[in-house]
This record gives sequence, C-alpha cells and structure tokens, in this order.
Amino acid sequence: MGFALARVLVAAGEDVTIAGRSVDRLDVARAELEQAGHGRVHIRRADIGQEADVAALFTGDRQVDHVVVTAADATGVYGPTARLAADAARHVLNTKLLGAWLVGKYAAGTVTESLTFTSGINAYRPNGSNTVMAAANGALAALASGLALEMAPVRVNVISPGWVDTPIWDRLGMDKQAAFTDLAKRLPARRTGVADDVAQAFLAVMRNRFVTAAVLHVDGGHRFI
Repeated sequence: MGFALARVLVAAGEDVTIAGRSVDRLDVARAELEQAGHGRVHIRRADIGQEADVAALFTGDRQVDHVVVTAADATGVYGPTARLAADAARHVLNTKLLGAWLVGKYAAGTVTESLTFTSGINAYRPNGSNTVMAAANGALAALASGLALEMAPVRVNVISPGWVDTPIWDRLGMDKQAAFTDLAKRLPARRTGVADDVAQAFLAVMRNRFVTAAVLHVDGGHRFI
C-alpha cells in the first residue's frame, strides 16, 4: 500500500522518501518507482520498532509535507489468544502501535502538513483469531486523536483498509484466493481491495486540510457484514 502511494506521488512529480528494514527491497522499489514518473526517490533504512532508527529519519533541518506509516508484521499473531506467544504479541504492538507513536514523537517539528497511520478491518470486525492485531489497530485511532491535538495544526489521521491484495497475505499460510473470492461475494462493494484503493484514500486525507483525528474506512463495507 505504501508502494502504491509512492508510485502515484512519483508519477505526479513529487519527491518521495521510502523507508524500511531491507536495503535490498528498498533498492528494488526505488528502481521501479523511478521508472514511474519524474519525482525523485530517496531510500532510508529503518526499523520502525527501533527508536534510534525512527529518530534518525527525522534528524536535520529538512522538513517534509506528509508522513504515511504503513508498517505491519503479522508473523505469528493469528490464532487463539491462549496459544499466542507473549513475544509475538509484543512484537506486533512494537511494530504497529509503538512504532507509529515513535513516528509521531520524532516527526513533530519536521512534518508540516499531515501524518497518517494505517489500521485495519480487524480492529472493527475481530474474528476470534486476530485479537492482538485487532487491539493494535484499534489503538491507532486513539493515538491519532491524541497526536492531532499535540501536533496541531499538523493533521493526524488513520486509514483503515479491509481485505487488500498485498504480499502480507502470502505469509499467513492460508488459501488467499479462495478466501478473497468468498469475501468478495458478500461485500457490498462486491470485490476485495487493491493497493491503489488505499493509495487514493491516503491522498484524500493528505489533501483535505479540514480532516484530522479521523478514521477513513476503505473496506468495501466489510464492517457491516
């Protein structure tokens, strides 16, 4: 989803910085993005769960217009709570929630327009096998509300996607195609999401200067089935 947003921005001639844990993946992403448009693409190696890494992203005098956080790691966090390892729960909270908080902590004074986090449908439709991920995602709404007051007039919002076809699903050990086909039949939108759907939602809250402390649901109506 972050790559899809970066592609739209670069195609429009914007300068974009992408950050992640893997330098190799960042190099591949930069090469693809540079073919997509006229904007410049910068890469920064950082682990959102490490405070020093996040702090380093925002050092210096350079200001940025917008910051979008899409980091997620669902490894080992699906299944009944009774069988979930505490270390796995801490890891997802460290990445999804505390990592977002660290970005807010260190982006203050550097970002000038907006900060946007990425939540998810399981915060609003937990299914009994994703409780800790639901908790982490749900807490982002409260985090955004608090930071919207602290960082004003910088706007802080949350995008909450439904089921979107991204590589993270391939690491969950499920029949993704069957699950997506079944869900599409039941969603009011009659389809599941693609990364560009979420990219357009990011753009909407980035551009609308009267939207802050809000959660924008991009889930095809998943909350209501």
